[in-house]
Amino acid sequence: MRGGGGLWKTAAVTGAATVLAGSGAGTAWWATYRLLMAQAGVARGVIGRDTSKPPEADGIYTAGCLAPQPWRTGLHADVHLMIFGDSTAAGVGCVSPEEVLGVRIARGLAETTGQRIRLSTKAISGATSKGLAGQVDAMFVAGPPPDAAVILIGANDVTKKHSIRASAHRLAAAVARLRRADSIVVVGTCPNLGTVVAIPQPLRTVVRNWSIRLARAQSVATTMAGGIPVAMGDRLASEFRAAPEQLFSEDGFHPSAAGYERAAALLLPVLIEALEETTPGSRPTGRDVDSIRTHK
Repeated sequence: MRGGGGLWKTAAVTGAATVLAGSGAGTAWWATYRLLMAQAGVARGVIGRDTSKPPEADGIYTAGCLAPQPWRTGLHADVHLMIFGDSTAAGVGCVSPEEVLGVRIARGLAETTGQRIRLSTKAISGATSKGLAGQVDAMFVAGPPPDAAVILIGANDVTKKHSIRASAHRLAAAVARLRRADSIVVVGTCPNLGTVVAIPQPLRTVVRNWSIRLARAQSVATTMAGGIPVAMGDRLASEFRAAPEQLFSEDGFHPSAAGYERAAALLLPVLIEALEETTPGSRPTGRDVDSIRTHK
């Protein structure tokens, strides 16, 4: 997730139109627009743009290992786990590899199953749903598809005001491609951006509503494409609101180590259950995405 000039301006313009939809009061519209634009400026100044590189954490994890074994051709892994998505999936805001979401999930799988878990990360900071196709392309170029995939995407689609329908459709396409390759797919849907206190009101309410609508559309799209959605915003919003100083990193936008721990705690049980109950290929494969209709 990143802050940026154009995205907050778009939010302000659309927010003003939303607040005053159906009103012919030009003066009131202009006042609301100026208020939201001013708040967008505050948000830009507080959040800024995180350009830090997340810790590198790929490799083979086993129960109790101090560090992952670097992957190389010829090594064995019982389960290949791949992480797709944006900066949250990549681990921006983390200080050490142990804090990264993918590492927490890989370690949890290793400890629970006693198996060798290979972690590969394709997520890119700043990515939107438009970038998922490229990440999946890169996976197919690099080697065989993973046994399991975790996708976290959506926050940048909201801040860049991408179409909810189009974003959900792109996610469905990525899920369907992975499912056709016999990968189990778990999707953490868009976080609730209303928990980001650095975004002032009423702009925060605008992005909150967008993120909730996108998360719902993502859930429908993921299910229809053969994946398993996990409602991150619904499940974590109250905790992040109650303890923002603990669950957000220093930039006030990305999760802290404790925030990533909460997210991993939601995703890990779902992934374990899917791996226990499902052999690759036994779940319905992703439908043709043209047949998927998501709600705006």
